[in-house]
Amino acid sequence: MTLTPETRDDILRSIPSLRAFAISLTGNYDQADDLVQEALVRGFSHIDQFQPGTNVQAWLFTILRNQFHTGFRKRRREVEDPDGMIAARLAVLPEQGKRIEVEELKVALTKIPDDQREALLLVGAQGFSYEDAAGICGVPVGTVKSRISRARQRLAELLAIDDSEDMGSDRVLKAAMQD
Repeated sequence: MTLTPETRDDILRSIPSLRAFAISLTGNYDQADDLVQEALVRGFSHIDQFQPGTNVQAWLFTILRNQFHTGFRKRRREVEDPDGMIAARLAVLPEQGKRIEVEELKVALTKIPDDQREALLLVGAQGFSYEDAAGICGVPVGTVKSRISRARQRLAELLAIDDSEDMGSDRVLKAAMQD
């Protein structure tokens, strides 16, 4: 259906009633005006869905009411954050760097002796104690400690790590490299 002059006049006559209804829903004049405007835009853009001979005001009230409830559901899930403090805490760091760090660590791990890599991964990555790692490897605790120390030194060389600040944000790398 196209917009007829009669339908257009009925829509224009409905605006004060729509505004009063919107004010009763929102309790705020500015929000009510925005809601009426949204309802009118939606009504005009979907005029082909209006059934001639039915009540155009009731149709617009339905659109307005649905717009209000849709907005209400959206706002209910939103958190007001005028100073950005909440958003700042929720920010997620980019993950590309972590992937690169992990790939570099994998390559570097292949370049250290098997016994050192095994000890380092058991303690640093898997979280076993030195004693448990020694039991798993079948060697004294002191041997595990020296293997881990040598492995960390070699990884630091391979990854060009001078201090803990150079390790980036990857928790596995940090766990493997720290005592």
